Amino acid sequence: MATQEPSFSIGIEEEYLLVNKETRDLAPEPPAALLAKAEEALRGQVSPEFLRSQIEVGTRVCRTVQEARDELVHLRSTLGEIAGEFGLAPIASSTHPFAKWQSQHHTDKERYNVLAKDLQHVARRLVICGMHVHVGIEDDDMRIDLLGQAPYFLPHLLALSTSSPFWQGTQTGLKSYRLSVFDELPRTGLPHNFSSYSEYERTIDLLVSAGLIEDATKIWWDMRPSARFPTLEMRITDVCPLIDDTIAIAALYRCILRLLYRLRRQNQRWRHYPPFLIRENRWRAQRYGVEQGMVDFGKGAIVPFETLLEELFDLVAEDAAHFGCTAEVAHARTILQRGTSADRQLARYEAVKALGGTEEAALIAVVDEIVEETLTLPEAKTKAARAEAKT
Repeated sequence: MATQEPSFSIGIEEEYLLVNKETRDLAPEPPAALLAKAEEALRGQVSPEFLRSQIEVGTRVCRTVQEARDELVHLRSTLGEIAGEFGLAPIASSTHPFAKWQSQHHTDKERYNVLAKDLQHVARRLVICGMHVHVGIEDDDMRIDLLGQAPYFLPHLLALSTSSPFWQGTQTGLKSYRLSVFDELPRTGLPHNFSSYSEYERTIDLLVSAGLIEDATKIWWDMRPSARFPTLEMRITDVCPLIDDTIAIAALYRCILRLLYRLRRQNQRWRHYPPFLIRENRWRAQRYGVEQGMVDFGKGAIVPFETLLEELFDLVAEDAAHFGCTAEVAHARTILQRGTSADRQLARYEAVKALGGTEEAALIAVVDEIVEETLTLPEAKTKAARAEAKT
């Protein structure tokens, strides 16, 4: 019997840093009333993060990328308005340009207390934020099968998302320094390739029975089967200040999974490449973003990112049309032309310096730009408007 096509439902989680509007530094002790008010306004869609200066939002389960986009617009605008009442603003950037990790404090919750105790200095440095995209793949074995094929494309998604070129007031030379910080944790990086869901379960159960982890939520791979939902969760990407960039990357990831599903349905697979090779492209995405291209393993040569992106568009054209998100996927061209957030942050920094601005002034200007981009939001369509558009 043929396996039923997955729902390919989509959900997006974004982590934000909270900055003081006056100093532009992180708010290490945001008022408890802020989270309480946000939880009241965004019931079940907002939560604290590991650090007190962080906050996380998540969409509901969405059928279309337009629904996910509208949800994110609502979440960001609501949180931005509430934070503003306390003199704060959320920034959708994977690192803060000049904040010191030594000044941050972790949230007093049992899970985070255990993490802090277990990971020590490594955990204290986690002043980083990411974007996670869930796509519904209900069949267990299919989820594991696609988990083994999709990592080839993860560096492409990371390159489009980069937003963390600064660390503690220093230009790191990387477009995604967040990943360098995150990779200090155990159980990170590219996922392992499993032959079946039962093998995956046995592996997790071994770690649990040995007392190393409580459950699969402590597996922090670039992509993983969600421990809470029947989804494949993509976690490699930086968080993007511009919401259109977020949606483009999420839509592209969803289309990639359907591409791999179509291959499976035809008894075909994406060619397997050793993780050693994929890690080279992962590093190039982390280091250069979209600027310097990646290795085409078939050609054995570095190819411009634009070329790789156009090839990827051709591969997923049928899937983008199926989901009605061709325009959202095509927005990746705009990211390439305009640059990622990391590119814009660096350009803003250099522009202020070129005009004689101080180091401090240049870094503050970068924060201001991220705040503006995070809270410059398109208008969300109501459910009625979406229904009318479909008819």
